[in-house]
Amino acid sequence: MPQINSTISTSSMAYTANRDHMLGLIERVRVYESRTQAKSAASRERFEKRQQLLPRERLSLLLDPGAPFLELSTLAGLGLDTANLDASVPGGGVIAGIGFVSGVRCMVCASDAGIDAGALQPMGLDKQLRIQEIALENKLPYVQLVESAGANLMQYRVEAFVHAGNVFRNLARLSAAGLPVVTVTHGSSTAGGAYQTGLSDYIILVRGRSRAFLAGPPLLKAATGEIATEEELGGAVMHASISGLGDYLAEDDRDGLRIARNIIDQIDWNRGQPPELPRSFKPPRYDAEELLGIMPADHKRPADMRQVIARIADDSDFLEFGPDYGSATICGHFKIEGYPVGVITNNGPIDPAGASKATHFIQACCQSRTPILYLNNTTGFMVGRAYEEAGIIKHGSKMIQAVTSATVPQITIYCGASYGAGNYAMCGRGFHPRFCFSWPNAKTAVMGGEQAAQTMRIVAEAGMRRKGQVDEARLDAMSARIVDLFDSQMSVFTTSAHLLDDGVIDPRDTRAVLANVLATCREAEARTPQPMQFSVARP
Repeated sequence: MPQINSTISTSSMAYTANRDHMLGLIERVRVYESRTQAKSAASRERFEKRQQLLPRERLSLLLDPGAPFLELSTLAGLGLDTANLDASVPGGGVIAGIGFVSGVRCMVCASDAGIDAGALQPMGLDKQLRIQEIALENKLPYVQLVESAGANLMQYRVEAFVHAGNVFRNLARLSAAGLPVVTVTHGSSTAGGAYQTGLSDYIILVRGRSRAFLAGPPLLKAATGEIATEEELGGAVMHASISGLGDYLAEDDRDGLRIARNIIDQIDWNRGQPPELPRSFKPPRYDAEELLGIMPADHKRPADMRQVIARIADDSDFLEFGPDYGSATICGHFKIEGYPVGVITNNGPIDPAGASKATHFIQACCQSRTPILYLNNTTGFMVGRAYEEAGIIKHGSKMIQAVTSATVPQITIYCGASYGAGNYAMCGRGFHPRFCFSWPNAKTAVMGGEQAAQTMRIVAEAGMRRKGQVDEARLDAMSARIVDLFDSQMSVFTTSAHLLDDGVIDPRDTRAVLANVLATCREAEARTPQPMQFSVARP
């Protein structure tokens, strides 16, 4: 295939400024992630007194050594627990990601019990729902490490209680779809949270530590007057020997994780599916480090997305589709570790020709069963009388229809701006891409803040003129408020906090992340789990 030649001057002032800006944003992401890990690790003394492992220590023993682990949504809830970002602890109280357990690719979810006893943090519920959705769509076994105080009753919200039912519904859906749910209950699993344990296909309880009951001793006494200890009411031994809730009784955390790995190994999940043999490929001709300086800090400045493709594609080969038609919309084929991918990206707004070309390309990818990658970098669709006459709404609508109806896996990465209906046409989160990630510099909004302010200023000024008096100071103040409103919501530190992506990734890791999730998609397409009418029920 044709190879992309680099046009990036790594010694230029513009490149250096872009690189420094991107490195600063990456460092900011790492600071927030490190704060969460440090907060959890600060509970070490308490865990050791109870002869327990910290949550991330549990994960490390569950997962295969040296195998990749793609952690998801690490910034979930950032700034929602407290408006002070210097004190906010993101993650939603949940550690989640795709990793390998006994050689099987699984979705893994662990309560971060080192923080507020594992109580759900803001957006923790939505984070769990999202990873369950990923597990269902990609046919992944679901392994959960449970130790949670449940909801914080001091922050009770009825809508959250009702919405939380989806977590339990999804556990039943996973089981019914033929996707095993394996749970190690390391500590508390109480009230509605008891069903997080109970709705599992395989349940491992830890002697002296696991607790599962619909009403703990305080609530039991308040509701009925009955007095019982936690162990009597819902301890591991009782559930393993009397209630039948527990299938396996582990002696400690390590033993429970050993049993979980043995269960996954004995299921023989990859039966009948030949192992995926590595394909031969050549790495990109250009260093991934150079991805740091390609995207301008100012989204109004152009960037050639072919230069991004050159640093993630095998051998920097790229077969562009229709390069002379709708040229601001780039479509074409390349490979990641030997496997074909179709890509759609933007060197500017989407015009009628670009939308038509993209629609054609999406349908062609579906015909050849080629996954589609969207590299978002657009301020939206072209506007103006000439474009309206050319049918921009009609052509944009058919592109959106193609994105919606595509029959192949679609993966989205926000590399720059993703504004207006361009976000929709480029398979934004609302269009349910299989996976969706952001670079730290990405911006998502209905439009830029300055455009929104100018639009409202024109409307407000017209209203003032009808009343006979224009107040420039008032208009200036309104414009400033609108710019602040939009600018405060468009960065990844807001969008990722609200689970509008599956995580913020270092641009240098883009190729590795894509290789991982594309392999996940291929396995899902090749696998046929044994669905059932109902999920596996306890005796």
